[in-house]
Amino acid sequence: MKIFLAGATGAIGRRLMPLLLNAGHSVMGTTRSITKADGLRTAGAQPVVVDAFDASALSAAVLEAQADIVIHQLTDLPPGLDPSQMTEGTVRNARMRSQGTQNLVAAALGAGVRRLVAQSIAWMYAPGKEPHSEADALDTDAHGTRAITVAGVATLERLTISSPPIDGVVLRYGHLYGPGTGTNRADEPALHVDAAASAALLAIERARRGIFNIAEPNGYLSVEKARRELGFDPSFRMDA
Repeated sequence: MKIFLAGATGAIGRRLMPLLLNAGHSVMGTTRSITKADGLRTAGAQPVVVDAFDASALSAAVLEAQADIVIHQLTDLPPGLDPSQMTEGTVRNARMRSQGTQNLVAAALGAGVRRLVAQSIAWMYAPGKEPHSEADALDTDAHGTRAITVAGVATLERLTISSPPIDGVVLRYGHLYGPGTGTNRADEPALHVDAAASAALLAIERARRGIFNIAEPNGYLSVEKARRELGFDPSFRMDA
C-alpha cells in the first residue's frame, strides 16, 4: 500500500519507516526541513517537504501522493525535550494536535483517503479507578499546561475518530524512551520507541477503527485491548 507518513523524521517516524518499507509498503514521508529530505530518500522513502500548518500545501501533497493510508506522527516539541523550552513547546504541540490534525484530516478527506492512524498520548485520563481502559474519560477538568495538552489531545482524537468516511485509529502512546528520544528510561506508562512504531504497523494491518492504549504493562492503564485486537507486543525491538 501507499503510506503517507506525516512526521517521518520524528522519534517514532524514523523507527516506523523501515518497518513499513520492510513490510512492502511504499512510503511518502514528510519533513518541514529541506535538509532532511535527502535522509528520507536514502532510507527508501519519497520525501515530501511540507509544513502541516500550511493547509493548502498539505492538501496538495496528500492528493499528489495518492495514498491508501495516512499516518499522523506529527509533533512540535523542543529538541531533547529541553525543560527550559517545554512551556512554549506544550503550546506549540497542542496547536499541532489541533490545527495540524485538522489540516491533515481535511487533506485526507480531499484526497479520498479512507484510513488514518494517529499518535496520541496515554497519560491524560481523568482521575479515577485504575488501570484505565480506552473508554475512560480524558482529564478535561485539568488546569494549567495539562489543560492545554488535554485540549489538544481531545481535538486530535475527535477529528481522527469522527471524520467519516475515514476509518480512524488512535494510538495512545506511553512516555517514549529509546533511540532518538533522548532517554533510555521513562516514567509510567512507559513505551520503547520501537514498540510504538510496531503498534502503528499493526494498526495498519489489523485495526479498522478505534482507540488503543499502547504502553508497557503498568498499573495506570490497561493494554489488553491492544494485545487482543492488534497483537501488540510491548517487548518488540528492532534489530538495529
